[in-house]
Amino acid sequence: MTDRLPLPDHLATDPGSPHHVAAVFEHDIGIRFNGKERHDVEEYCISEGWVKVAAGKTVDRKGKPMLIKLKGKVEAFYR
Repeated sequence: MTDRLPLPDHLATDPGSPHHVAAVFEHDIGIRFNGKERHDVEEYCISEGWVKVAAGKTVDRKGKPMLIKLKGKVEAFYR
């Protein structure tokens, strides 16, 4: 437990994002959104209160999933 980095306020799963921190993903991360645990979160921001999740199977022209932003209470934690 001592080798875990503190979870950042803004984190993205996409390695091309400036908010991606590879060292954090060495451990299993959980996201609780509005009191319910979500397993489909692609990006989150705790201070602004939003998560981004894939919009079905829709992809953009580069093949990445189209994301929608949901607003609410966000909690990130290590499992």
